[in-house]
Amino acid sequence: MNCCVIGLQWGDEGKGKVVDILAESYDIVVRYSGGANAGHTVVVGGDRFALHLLPSGSVRSNVNCVIANAVVVDPDTLLKEIEGLAERDITLDGRLFISENAHLVLDYHKTEDRLREESLGKNKIGTTIRGIGPCYADKVGRSFALRMSDFKDLSKLKDKLRNIVEYKNKVFAAVYKAEPLSADEIFEKCKLYADKLLGFVTDTTELLHRAIAEGKSVLFEGAQGTLLDLDHGTFPFVTSSNSSSLGMPASCGVPAKMIDEFLGVCKAYTTRVGGGPFPTEQDNETGQYIRDRGHEYGTTTGRPRRCGWFDAVAASYSVTIGAIDCIALMHLDTLSGLKEIKICRAYEIDGKQTCFFPSNITKLSQASPVYETVDGWEEEITEVSDFHKLPAGARNYVMLIEELTGKPATIIGVGPKRGQTIFR
Repeated sequence: MNCCVIGLQWGDEGKGKVVDILAESYDIVVRYSGGANAGHTVVVGGDRFALHLLPSGSVRSNVNCVIANAVVVDPDTLLKEIEGLAERDITLDGRLFISENAHLVLDYHKTEDRLREESLGKNKIGTTIRGIGPCYADKVGRSFALRMSDFKDLSKLKDKLRNIVEYKNKVFAAVYKAEPLSADEIFEKCKLYADKLLGFVTDTTELLHRAIAEGKSVLFEGAQGTLLDLDHGTFPFVTSSNSSSLGMPASCGVPAKMIDEFLGVCKAYTTRVGGGPFPTEQDNETGQYIRDRGHEYGTTTGRPRRCGWFDAVAASYSVTIGAIDCIALMHLDTLSGLKEIKICRAYEIDGKQTCFFPSNITKLSQASPVYETVDGWEEEITEVSDFHKLPAGARNYVMLIEELTGKPATIIGVGPKRGQTIFR
């Protein structure tokens, strides 16, 4: 079967671990959105892999990996990841396929990202400064866009770069009084990128349709989370792509009707990085307890994540717009030791209760969470492999999340390692 794995919150839900576990049963794993602003962590034995562009299934040597059309590729980051895996005796030769239509993130995108964020001061979006937004902006603008296929003709690429960098330098100087970038230096880097990456470049849409027609199973891996979706998230505090399941068909050229299961991943609590409203945030001892227990610091940036109680209103919204079939509930072990746990089952906005998430940030900023308090549990659960052997408080908490989201939690994470997982 074909499956799509999507985050149901503001990213960092634990998708990397879920995809890594499921990849064992699939022929192909596809990264379908975002760029190097995403960070997926995979723990195998005592080894920890932090991946930003490569699909999480890449650590399994028998799985083919695809980077699809709508991913924006930072060649420097990608090469470091490929070389990092090679140093650990994991080779991607013959099993990594990069879309020829994937757009390139280059130095001027990162510069633009940094300059813009610095100029916004307290009103900044909170980007990772990886150049993702500016690259997607160039993609939509078309005139200054470069794709993986441009590596095939370096002479044309050189001319394009000169025009692009000349324009960017004029903007940087006029708006930010910044020093100019060198088109020649960027081109020299691109020559290296082309030499090392062209062998992986292909038409991935044709590859995926051919594979599905041959009966091969495909696992689609999203980046970030549904609430960061450009069109359906908490705009403008979102990412620059469609990070919900709604973005998968456009990103890969594979219709949603070809997907047998949509698996939504969420934490047993809620986190967020950067700005934007967060109704259940706990900027207190409880939030710090969750942050410390869950090691809630960004894989990409190292920034401490904002932490709070599980928001069933937000998760249910993601389930609804994403046609989610079942849930992977991760980081349940992080909540061990709390005597009481709260879960948000509704919002109160303008004196009225609602159970539907308002992605409009004006309304969301006015939302007061309506909590239900349940008993927690003292026991550590990282060694539990059977749902029925979990403490009563943990079982009841999981079942309450299932009730409020309307979907079964078929996978439960009780630690970072592959084996620290309960399957139901």
